[in-house]
Amino acid sequence: MSVRTLISGTGHFVPPKVVTNLELEKLMNTSDEWIRQRSGIVERRYAESGEGSSDLAYEAALRAIEAAKIDKSEIDFIIAATLSPDFYFPGIGVLVQRKLGLPGIGALDVRNQCSGFIYALSVADQYIMNQTYKKILVVAAEVQSANLDYSDEGRDIAVLFGDGAGAVLLEANKNKDGRGILSTHLFSDGRFIADLWMEKPSPKDRPTFSSELLKNKRYFPRMNGRNVFKNAVEKMPEAVRIALKHNNLTIDDVDHLIPHQANDRISLMVARNLKIPVEKVIRNIARYGNTTAASIPIALDEALKQGKIKGGDIVVLTAFGSGFTWASAVIRW
Repeated sequence: MSVRTLISGTGHFVPPKVVTNLELEKLMNTSDEWIRQRSGIVERRYAESGEGSSDLAYEAALRAIEAAKIDKSEIDFIIAATLSPDFYFPGIGVLVQRKLGLPGIGALDVRNQCSGFIYALSVADQYIMNQTYKKILVVAAEVQSANLDYSDEGRDIAVLFGDGAGAVLLEANKNKDGRGILSTHLFSDGRFIADLWMEKPSPKDRPTFSSELLKNKRYFPRMNGRNVFKNAVEKMPEAVRIALKHNNLTIDDVDHLIPHQANDRISLMVARNLKIPVEKVIRNIARYGNTTAASIPIALDEALKQGKIKGGDIVVLTAFGSGFTWASAVIRW
């Protein structure tokens, strides 16, 4: 049997500040009922001023390291996924490396937004199977609350997002009992970039930053919600079916489905499309909102801590987001 990549530890961290729908009602023309009906979100977490995605990633990493029962010095590579880095450059991988006190090891940044965690997982899986690295830390973190349009014009997006981080430790399964990552599957379609993007700032402009850009609010994220919804409920099930077929599994073999927590209506539609019982679908968007790259590892860690996922379970991950990109992964726990 070939070497499998084992997830030996998981962890997550969300800021303590809770922002409810009722609080957002005070900032824009929206309502708790409207937000709940369209997204399933009740509250989300916001980082404090001065906190970056690397700070949240560091906290999640510490928890994953503790869960894996290793010393942090054993980590020999870091992969970080985020769409909201602390700086324009560099990415947060090296910042997490610095905070952990691990000088010299490589740090790779992945920019695949909502699909970022699965993309990062796929890279780490290859490194472990090829024995390039022995223990890899994958972190996914977002601080999006600082760059949302809290006016009526931007409310459709502003109510959806929250801040948070998740992390996993990966290493080879020395027992060769079949447990670990069975496969990952990655897809994209760049024709639809403008349906979900943050257009500015862009180095194509001269100058990159201008008063006109600020006045026209072109540095806020924008979304064609209808087309994103349509593609998400189609592409995520498609990615799951491809992954199951690749592993000679059926939907009945799946014990837990963890979709990217973009919108609870999307998660439910994905479940309906796949004909999987809704009780097998891990959903926590009501408490955290859409945490983009961090949503799957946060949900994974919570499900493990709650005892939902047990040894031998088949866990399927799927995501869809900006790019468009989408992905799936199958894990035998």
